[in-house]
Amino acid sequence: MSQPWSPDSWRALPIQQQPHYPDAAHLQQVEQTLASYPPLVFAGEARELRRQFAEVTQGRAFLLQGGDCAESFAEFSAAKIRDTFKVLLQMAIVMTFAAGCPVVKVGRMAGQFAKPRSANDETIDGVTLPAYRGDIVNGIGFDEKSRVPDPERLLQSYHQSTATLNLLRAFAQGGFADLHQVHKWNLDFIANSALAEKYSHLADRIDETLAFMRACGMDTSPQLRETSFFTAHEALLLNYEEAFVRRDSLTNDYYDCSAHMLWIGDRTRQLDGAHVEFLRGVNNPIGVKVGPSMDPEELIRLIDVLNPDNDPGRLNLIARMGANKVGDHLPALIRAVQREGKQVLWSCDPMHGNTIKASSGYKTRDFAQILGEVKQFFQVHQAEGSYAGGIHIEMTGQNVTECIGGARPITEDGLSDRYHTHCDPRMNADQSLELAFLIAETLKQVRR
Repeated sequence: MSQPWSPDSWRALPIQQQPHYPDAAHLQQVEQTLASYPPLVFAGEARELRRQFAEVTQGRAFLLQGGDCAESFAEFSAAKIRDTFKVLLQMAIVMTFAAGCPVVKVGRMAGQFAKPRSANDETIDGVTLPAYRGDIVNGIGFDEKSRVPDPERLLQSYHQSTATLNLLRAFAQGGFADLHQVHKWNLDFIANSALAEKYSHLADRIDETLAFMRACGMDTSPQLRETSFFTAHEALLLNYEEAFVRRDSLTNDYYDCSAHMLWIGDRTRQLDGAHVEFLRGVNNPIGVKVGPSMDPEELIRLIDVLNPDNDPGRLNLIARMGANKVGDHLPALIRAVQREGKQVLWSCDPMHGNTIKASSGYKTRDFAQILGEVKQFFQVHQAEGSYAGGIHIEMTGQNVTECIGGARPITEDGLSDRYHTHCDPRMNADQSLELAFLIAETLKQVRR
């Protein structure tokens, strides 16, 4: 890793989880086209997120990261983007107001198309085809034509990400995020849920606070009427990521301008692999998924490669252990980080270690297990004298039935009612808001 870095230096190293494109010339043409397009985000925005990550790392804020497991071409709509953004706003306001803690908001949006797979192929009724790797690669339909990787999908992903970002920026800066509208952020199905009274009470308290500020002539701050919102996705398809590497004219540093933050998955974090090589050279804030197989010494070597300057805003370690494994694996990792004096942001992914198969055949997650992992994550950090700085969840603003349990419980028999995910099961708005209240109460105790 001491070798010079360039945007394409990853191409000389072993790489995991990449599709095989049958037409190399077509792929190269598309990569060149993407490289000629305007960036999706800007270096200054990524630097601002890095500054906010440093605040989280030092215990002065909390990271909320959420969105789709994998974005879809077929389900792309303004309403879907709006509803997911709205739920993230609700979650953030619950945490901010109830716990007195600034919340950094990052969406798994505008680029979260590619998905790693546990196997290269999929077999149904004796027929074997290449695995579905997300709409950016191939189609979900189980037929030979759909499963052929198509470079044109890279371009469609770019255009959809552009439209998504345009709308997110309008929502964040154009009045939709105004705290005076906090009562209007309720989705219809949340308004009819067991959490409606709890959220309404919190919104009333916010209204009272704003009325007092208005009476004192303090109601003109732009922070009350707009918000910062950032995007992130897993940097899985490195040919796509390379196309968006730009050199910042102010600092001369390289940034991957496909998103504000990128992360490496648990399957692609090899020290001698292409993904680590690529992300070590871009100056975005970056993340690494940390699963139960991670060895403490390996983690320290990984931190040294990805954050050699020990910058508190650079690296987010995203623990994804599973509810039954947090206590067995996380403490040793935290102790190693503390022993070496490493400045990292710790966040919890309570989704990926808790996937099960229901008796009905649907892939699902038990909301009780999700809550259990989050609680244990906070408990372990408190016991080790470390700061539990964030949450990383798969959720949607749609009224889906994909994760069982919750305040308005979804049963295994009810999964088929509105099971829409293209990949992994997501929490709906009800479940997401219930999680936010739990985190707010925990943060309040931690920050006393």
